[in-house]
Amino acid sequence: MTIRLGYQIPNFTYPGVPNENLFETVAAQAREAEGAGFDTVLVMDHFYQLPGIGDPSANMLEAYTTLGALASATSTVQLSTLVTGNTYRNPALLAKTVTTLDVVSKGRAVLGIGAGWFEREHHDMGFEFGTFGQRFERLEEALTIITPMLRGEQASLDGQWYQARNAMNNPRVRDTVPIMLGGSGEQKTFRLAARFADHMNIICDLDVLPHKISVLRQRCEEIGRDPATLATSFLIMGMAGETEQEAKELGETIPEDRRNRAFLGTPDQVAEQIQERVLGAGVDGVCINLIRNGHRPGVVAAVGAALKPLVG
Repeated sequence: MTIRLGYQIPNFTYPGVPNENLFETVAAQAREAEGAGFDTVLVMDHFYQLPGIGDPSANMLEAYTTLGALASATSTVQLSTLVTGNTYRNPALLAKTVTTLDVVSKGRAVLGIGAGWFEREHHDMGFEFGTFGQRFERLEEALTIITPMLRGEQASLDGQWYQARNAMNNPRVRDTVPIMLGGSGEQKTFRLAARFADHMNIICDLDVLPHKISVLRQRCEEIGRDPATLATSFLIMGMAGETEQEAKELGETIPEDRRNRAFLGTPDQVAEQIQERVLGAGVDGVCINLIRNGHRPGVVAAVGAALKPLVG
């Protein structure tokens, strides 16, 4: 499994689209991405909209219900979260959920997972947030349960945070479901990725991306893993307009602290920037979102046409 060209859908607020037609607009983006050569469609695992994209009260669809529906709306793209918040689900249940998605989609599911970070969601909905260290302790225990279950093995753990007692996971359609970790933490996330993951999606500022790639390779080498066996991608906020002026106007809607992860310009200009600053840094692939205009017919296809030649 690898993700060379992923399309992420993090925004579900579409002017002029009533809620009863909301999913059709999401599905249309997924189908357009599939037709344009994207290999993966991803949604966020959040319950509120994130700062920098919209107001917390804005529309947000539950991730795995959405992915299950997208399995019927598409036929070839891989389906994943970017990324599942580990704190929101019991790990054995999560293994069952993503494996069911794999069955429903005929082998197209990817488990994207991370430690969880959006404190307000935890507070409002009654999920335990804990400390930074505790969330990573929980993620390690969760992966210890999830990984064998995805392979069809019984999982047992008497951990500090989670317990499993010969937990089984049937039916399955593949020998395993691939695991992708998302984040940028050098001491915790990258070490867990080296141990458990098939893919690492790096989420960081562009100026530190080459350093992150170097550290991730070190983490693999520290445990005797060939770094070439851990594929990588980078999350991009795309501000792609038909004209440079439109792209500039789109970029002005993004908070200043998010602009160092955004790419502005026409689709071809965005592609040039990605080639130089992301793929040129040693990353294998990209995941791009088009949070302001991806719902407009033709935008995803135009961006896909510009990016596809870069990743083969």
